[in-house]
Formats: sequence, structure tokens, C-alpha cells
Amino acid sequence: MTAFSTPIASAGVPSAADDARRSLLLQWLAARPAGIVLRLDTLRPASADASFRRYFRVDAEGAGDASLIVMDAPPDKEDVERFCRIAQGLRDGGLSAPRVLAMDRERGLVLLSDLGSTTYLDALLQARQQGQAARCDALMRDALQALVRLQGLRLELPLYDRERLQAEMDLFGQWYVQRHLQAELTPSEQQGLRRVMDALLDRLLAQPVVPVHRDFHSRNLMVLHEGQECGNPGVLDFQDAVLGPVTYDLVSLLRDAYIEWPEQQQIDWAVRYWESARAAGLAVDRDFGTFYRDFEWMGLQRQLKVLGIFARLHHRDGKAQYLRDLPLVLQYARGVASRYAEFAPLLRLLDRLHGVQHRDGYTF
Repeated sequence: MTAFSTPIASAGVPSAADDARRSLLLQWLAARPAGIVLRLDTLRPASADASFRRYFRVDAEGAGDASLIVMDAPPDKEDVERFCRIAQGLRDGGLSAPRVLAMDRERGLVLLSDLGSTTYLDALLQARQQGQAARCDALMRDALQALVRLQGLRLELPLYDRERLQAEMDLFGQWYVQRHLQAELTPSEQQGLRRVMDALLDRLLAQPVVPVHRDFHSRNLMVLHEGQECGNPGVLDFQDAVLGPVTYDLVSLLRDAYIEWPEQQQIDWAVRYWESARAAGLAVDRDFGTFYRDFEWMGLQRQLKVLGIFARLHHRDGKAQYLRDLPLVLQYARGVASRYAEFAPLLRLLDRLHGVQHRDGYTF
């Protein structure tokens, strides 16, 4: 869930399993996978990940790359072959995904090209701080064009079906409400939440189906050097891709958990995406208002999921850094819940859980 530039958050005393995996990794690199000579003394952490994967950066000798990336993915928990297959599919489709240089499926190790250490998040925050609105717009337009290309690819992927979408939303009750907030839902609240989720699922599953990255956001997109690969953005963390609703990745990008954009700017970029998607022949709704409603409803599903996942990452996995991103995700969810009558039960629930009181008033 995080890109190659982020320091490993769990740095400290490694576990015995970590030591064993590191030794295995060093043995594999020492054997010169794909004939590449690597400077093992330069091996260093490259990123954290919300899954079981770890990434390292290592310098190469005479391989045409100043550095390469090593992915360590325990084979009992991760499928590196799937990762490599999707990476090649993205590259074949004109997207800047890492090149797979060597793979050991049995040991769960992959050697990859290095897309650099500047994430979209880093670049966007810096540009915004310096008042470079045009820079932000250019980066985001590149990402929108890449998304249109991604959605036009024919990739063999599992379906993002009702059961999977529901299981993701269930994380909200299990981990955010019960574990994080230490709260219990009344029978009436449970019924209301179920109605909200059913309404969401009915509408989401009616959307056109395209390849979905599932985490197409600023921490998984890289700023590339001029002439590098196919241009911005470099795309990472795509191994969980599925076939699902056309608005999913757009929501991930525009309602990013890590950087907030004014709603007027979100709409502007959404319109630009919608126009490009229609020109590319994607089956988006002809009416932008209907499309934007689908976008908002898709966002609410994702926001409920992310609230649960971030709480789980903290309480189960000891990754407390995700707690600082909860308020923005909650803000997104409340915004959508307040705009549609179908989500009134969810808004009432969030009000109670967070002690929000509304004044009674008059409307004319």
C-alpha cells in the first residue's frame, strides 16, 4: 500500500522469520539472478507495505541500472507469479510498471527495475507548498490518462464481485467500530447499516466493469525522469488488481487518503477523466451527473473499507502511522453520507460514534 520511497515503519529488532528471509534473499542475490552482479553490501530497505511483502534497494554493477528493487514475498502468503504477470500486462499496455528482471517463485523473490524514490505524494505536497498549481495539475492529468489506458487493457483478472465488496465493507464494523472505537451497534443500527450497504452494492455492481488497480493513489504512483519508461506515472502495488466498477480507481486517486483536494478540483479532474474515457470508448455513463453519483457511491464503499483496514493495520499489525489518515477518510465518508437520503442511517451512526450533534432548524 506504500511505495518504494517510504522507510520501513516496523524497523527495529528483526524477527527470526525476518532474519531467515533476509538470509535467503542474500543467497539468491549472490547467485547473480539473470546474470546480474549485485553489490550485496548496498542492500537497504526501500519501502514498507501493508501486506506481507518487503522491498529492498540494491546497487547493480554493469546492469544498466544504478539500483534495482528486490521484492521479498513469502510464498505461503503472496503470489509473485501473479505480480509478474500483471506487471508485464501493464507494460505491454503502455504503462510504466517495473520490469521483472528475475523471479524465484518457490522462494518468493523478484528482482525489479527501480522506478525511483519520488512518489506522487511527495511531489504533489511539495508543489502545493510552493504554490505550483500547474505542476499538480500536470501530474494528475498524467495519472488520469494512465488510468484510462489501464482500463482499456484486456487482463485476465478475478471479478470484484458482491461477496468481495461486502467483505471489505464488513471491516468497518469489525475493526473500526468494534475494535478501534470500542463500540457496539444496536439492532436498529445494524439493520440501517445493512440497508446502506445493500444499496451501495446494487449500484456499484451495475457499473461497467474494467481492470481495477485497487490502490491507484499518490503513494503507489511514481514521478519518473524525462524519457524514463512510458512517462508518468510509474505504477506500483498492482498485484491485487481485479475486474470491477469503472469509478473505483478514480475515487482512489481523487479522494486519496493521504492528500486532500478541494471538491471543485476533484470535479474538474473527474470531468477531464470522463471526457477522456468516453473518447477512448470506455463504457462510462453519457450523463456526467449520473457518472459523478456513481463515483461518490463507489467512494463510500472504499472509505468504509479503508476505515476498517487502517484500524486493523494499527491494532493487529502494529502500524500506528495509519491512524493519522483516518480523519480525512472519515471526512470523505461523512460528506457522501450527508448528500444522499439512502445513507441517512450511516450518517446517524457516525454522528453517535463521534459525538456529533445537530441543531434543529427550519428550511424554507
